[in-house]
Amino acid sequence: MVAGTAPMPVAIAQRLRQVNWLAAGAFTVGGTLFALGAAVAQIGSGDATTAASIYFAGGLFFSTGGYASLLGAINALPGVDASGTHPARRWRWWSYEPQRIAWLSAFVLFAGTLAFGVSLLHSFLTGLTVQEVNRQIWTPEMIGCILFVISGHLGFVELCHRRRPCLRPRDLGWWIVAINQLGSVLFMVSALAAFTRPVTGSEINVAVVNWGTLTGALCFAVGGVVQAFERPAGSEGG
Repeated sequence: MVAGTAPMPVAIAQRLRQVNWLAAGAFTVGGTLFALGAAVAQIGSGDATTAASIYFAGGLFFSTGGYASLLGAINALPGVDASGTHPARRWRWWSYEPQRIAWLSAFVLFAGTLAFGVSLLHSFLTGLTVQEVNRQIWTPEMIGCILFVISGHLGFVELCHRRRPCLRPRDLGWWIVAINQLGSVLFMVSALAAFTRPVTGSEINVAVVNWGTLTGALCFAVGGVVQAFERPAGSEGG
């Protein structure tokens, strides 16, 4: 806690820890389900609807984790005011603070999960043309991947206080960002390989799609487990 500032109310500190655990659990379960869906798709042990259903369930957990992360950023320890004390503290369910890197990173991550949700929902549609598949499924998936990578970069900016990533192996928060960023890059590779070529009507590389999704999802699952051990910023008051 910053010297000379008022302590955070115990109720806020407790909620910060709770939403951190919620985000950690949601990303762990969501990542596990995404990995399972990719395994089902790769092995061919189920039809397309089975894999899509598993992915969609995982997407719901990802969105839950994204919003929980945003709640943590919204209610984390703020800067001091002109008097040198913290402003009045109350729990907030929403805010708009793009000037705060932590908030921006969490918001972009949440937006990415919603983009994935649009893609996953459209994946249940049948009889789509190649152009419709690329527009309704691949495009929002690609947008989600881009937003995930941007969020991870902003996470490094927040941790390192500079635009280039830093190396802090003794910092638990750094590991969480690094593991999730690796998962985001793997998701991006998977999405690029999932583009459906108009000439052949098939994805660029199905194996890369499935393995990229599986390994990227496992990164988020591991990142979720690690996050459960992190003490959220500003929760020391409890």
